[in-house]
Amino acid sequence: MASTVPSNEKLFVGGDLNGHVSATNVGFERVHGSFGYGRKSQEGEDILNFALAYDLLIANTLFRKRESHLVTFHSGQHSSQINFILARREDRRDCLDCKVIPEECVVPQHKLVVADFHFQVRVHRDKHAKIARTKWWKLRGEAAQMFKERMLGEGPWEEGEDAEDMWLKMATCVRKVA
Repeated sequence: MASTVPSNEKLFVGGDLNGHVSATNVGFERVHGSFGYGRKSQEGEDILNFALAYDLLIANTLFRKRESHLVTFHSGQHSSQINFILARREDRRDCLDCKVIPEECVVPQHKLVVADFHFQVRVHRDKHAKIARTKWWKLRGEAAQMFKERMLGEGPWEEGEDAEDMWLKMATCVRKVA
């Protein structure tokens, strides 16, 4: 699924990945920020290999946090970090923070993991879309006479109307005739 996302689009993978990536990043420096929790499991190594294969980083491990902001799963005496947010490595500079909200449980025993990213939104404007403009400089001679006749023929122009209403009526008429 991750391979189907185009490289020019943002990619985030988040959830209960059920593996322990450990507190150290030995051998996985490209994807692990060295601020994890606990000891590595086989499933955690699979997560790290997945991140390496798809050039992702584990946002949970990028920032030094107190234990309560690292632990995502708590059951009795057992605590672990198994819920992760992964993002493209190229977005590392845009990741401002990633932490666990200790008071919020998504489902029983699983804490909410939140990542803050700052992205620049680029608006792509259609170069071919033009706003219609009235070309007043072309109103000379016969074109001016035709414009005048069409304006007068569009409707009754009465002086007794409210100025705002008259202006709106005239502006609409000019846009329609022009």
